[in-house]
Amino acid sequence: MSSTLSPKTPGWLDWYSDPSAPSFTLPPGTVDAHCHVFGPQARFPFAPERKYTPCDASREQLFALRDHLGVSRNVIVQATCHGADNSAMVDAVRASGGRARGVATVRPDVTEAELRRLDEAGVRGVRFNFLKRLVDTAPKDDLAAVAAKIAPLGWHVVLYFESADLPELEDFFASLPTPLVIDHMGRPDVTRPVDGPGFSRFLRFVDRNDVWVKVSCPERLSVTGPAALHGERHAYTDVVPFGRRAVEEFPDRVLWGTDWPHPNLTDHMPDDGLLVDHVPQVAVTPELRHKLLVANPMRLYWPGEGV
Repeated sequence: MSSTLSPKTPGWLDWYSDPSAPSFTLPPGTVDAHCHVFGPQARFPFAPERKYTPCDASREQLFALRDHLGVSRNVIVQATCHGADNSAMVDAVRASGGRARGVATVRPDVTEAELRRLDEAGVRGVRFNFLKRLVDTAPKDDLAAVAAKIAPLGWHVVLYFESADLPELEDFFASLPTPLVIDHMGRPDVTRPVDGPGFSRFLRFVDRNDVWVKVSCPERLSVTGPAALHGERHAYTDVVPFGRRAVEEFPDRVLWGTDWPHPNLTDHMPDDGLLVDHVPQVAVTPELRHKLLVANPMRLYWPGEGV
């Protein structure tokens, strides 16, 4: 079987295999609201149209990281390398014993029966990806059709885009009939002032619409670091003001996630234990941390379960 497997994309950085123990103790009930599984390729082949071939990152390895970090639950987001075949993600959600939810990728012709099957499995949203390096063009009519189909289920739409593209997309986003969840704070340019026009426009968009914000991926946004490696517990200081601003302005609409296994990083692969130690830099009080890590994601993904 191994002879039929595709080799990893040249230069691909594998996830950090021996993460440190965080010095910050996550509160009980913490949800990692943004992570992925890749394959394993031998069981769940990658999509032919994919833009990259990653390493394997199995459900067992994700759950081992969950337990190591002190996380209680996961939200597993469909990875672009699997296209619209949600099998690996759904398998991981089903294997979690109720401790995971899923975010799927679906096509406009998805049937009501398939959506019901995904809902029963634990899927609670779909992802629309606008990053040109990861997907081919995302036609707005197709995405609007998907949003209309999932709205009756009470699902939401997860949006991944570059901050520079928000001006041309925000009217379309605002027209969607579902709550919106924005990946990685809308990918702000952290070399610009946190109170400058770019991030201010993003915050106004959040304020005016039914939007949740993932305060995630400092390792993907950082320009000057330092990296979450070699015991560095004050990593990515250039991203901190942006995360802190989002948490303080929208304390009831922010989420946190590891982004494990950190696809498409080219500069370095962070130590996930040190990424946990980034949390108190952006959520500076116990109350803000509890909302970010526990209360908000539970309300969105496990409503009515109470924490």
